[in-house]
Amino acid sequence: MNRLKYRVSLKYSMVCLAALSVFPASAANQLDKANSVQLQTNQTSAKSQKIIDQSSSASMALKTDIDQLNEEIRNLKVYRDHLTALVQDQNQEAQNLNDQISGIKQTRQGIVPLMYQMIDGLKAIISLDKPLKLNQRQMRVADLTQLMKRADVSEAEKYRRILDAYQIELDYGNKMSTYQDEISLPGQQSVEADILYIGRISLIARSPDHQRFWSWDVQSGQWLAGDLSYLTEINQAYSLANQQTAPGLLTIPVSLVTPEVQ
Repeated sequence: MNRLKYRVSLKYSMVCLAALSVFPASAANQLDKANSVQLQTNQTSAKSQKIIDQSSSASMALKTDIDQLNEEIRNLKVYRDHLTALVQDQNQEAQNLNDQISGIKQTRQGIVPLMYQMIDGLKAIISLDKPLKLNQRQMRVADLTQLMKRADVSEAEKYRRILDAYQIELDYGNKMSTYQDEISLPGQQSVEADILYIGRISLIARSPDHQRFWSWDVQSGQWLAGDLSYLTEINQAYSLANQQTAPGLLTIPVSLVTPEVQ
């Protein structure tokens, strides 16, 4: 295209030179004006091409960002489906055990092994899940283990307490709430933080001064520093969880960590 333009311009210049030898000075002035128009046209075309190139680069960058976001969404869906299947399986197991116990004569020899299996199931859920109220959940399992050794507690009461623990685990996936706890940051000592959990989808920790926050990263198993550009949305989520604002639509980005961490 550029070569073609060059040839056209060259031919045009030769015609102009030939015309100068024939036509008077007024015609030469007209030729100069034509050359000026041609030059301006070429400059305008160059500017237009530059704008097109810049727009193309911006479009490619936007496509890359969209592809990355789609990949994060797919990973989040896989993890959510995994946790949902795990909880549903444990819930189904508890229901199956309940049906079996209702249909047979409850004997110590039959019920005790089942209850120990259910306690092991609770341990598995906690070990695979986010560190949501981790100390409290681990203590609950430890208390159930000690309860199984007590002769002054009936088998029916032990079984009821185990079912209550399963119900609490199920409720974690359906609630949005906050609590205070210590978190261990990479390379640092434990720090006090306000913890926000939105079901089992997001687990966020915020500093007491509300100026910093961290997000639990499932892949690395660590608390990673959050992108402060999302701080306003995070503070709104805390207010909503603490019932300090009226219920409304909550928008939380898929990825909350800073680009440097990513």
